[in-house]
Amino acid sequence: MRNLTDNELENISGGGISIGAILGIGACITFLIGLIDGMIRPLKCN
Repeated sequence: MRNLTDNELENISGGGISIGAILGIGACITFLIGLIDGMIRPLKCN
């Protein structure tokens, strides 16, 4: 294993998650919870 220089350390990219990805995952989870809730406990529209 070799040690990286300061310049090499500053140029490392990757491993991050974007705000859009977090929102997308949250939207999918919310949709799935609503879908399962609607199947288990169907309510009439008023």
